[in-house]
Amino acid sequence: MAAPIRVYPMDLQLGDLLVDEQSEWEIIGRPFATAGGKTVHARVRKVGQRDLTDLRTWGAHEHVTVRRPKG
Repeated sequence: MAAPIRVYPMDLQLGDLLVDEQSEWEIIGRPFATAGGKTVHARVRKVGQRDLTDLRTWGAHEHVTVRRPKG
């Protein structure tokens, strides 16, 4: 697995992996912006529990740390 990188939320790609304090999540939907481009959302799925999904939200100016699978 590749080293973690920091990207803006609009630069998230399908398959990117997010790690929070509780678990690991995979990006399963393209990011989209609301509030005049100031807020970015992306659909995620919990790794290991394919039926558990969520909608994550970030400020467009924030950086998100992800691991990008090789390929």
